[in-house]
Amino acid sequence: MFTRRIEPAFYDTDALGHINNTRLPAWFEWARNDVFRLFTPDLDPRKWTLIMARMEVEYRAELFYGEDIELRTWLSRLGNSSFTVTQEAWQNGRPGARGNTVLVYYDHATKTATPLPPAIRHELEKHLQQDAEGGA
Repeated sequence: MFTRRIEPAFYDTDALGHINNTRLPAWFEWARNDVFRLFTPDLDPRKWTLIMARMEVEYRAELFYGEDIELRTWLSRLGNSSFTVTQEAWQNGRPGARGNTVLVYYDHATKTATPLPPAIRHELEKHLQQDAEGGA
C-alpha cells in the first residue's frame, strides 16, 4: 500500500464548508503517481503506457479544511492487461471517500490493450491486497 498526506487548502472547500467533491478525483490521481512510476519512472507523458477505463468515487463522510487527509492506494484486482487501483481518503481516523480506477496497459501505436510485462506484474503484485469489501 502506498500512502500520501495532503493538507487541504481553503480553496478545496465548497459553500457548505466541506472538501468539494471535485477535489477527491484530483487527489486520487495525484496519489496514483506511485503506481504510475512503476510503468514510467520519470512520469514522462511521451512514454506513457496506461489509459483509464473507469473511475468511480464513493463519498462516505464529510472531509474538512484544517485537518490533514491521508490517501491510501493499493491494487484490488490484477488482470492480464488491466488492474484496479483502490484508494481511500482518511481524516481523523475515519474514511471519507473511496475510489476505484481501472487502468489498462495500452499500446498507443496499435490502439490495443496488451499484456502486462512480467517485471511490472511482479511489482504490481507487491501492492495487491485482499479488500475487506470484496476485492482481490
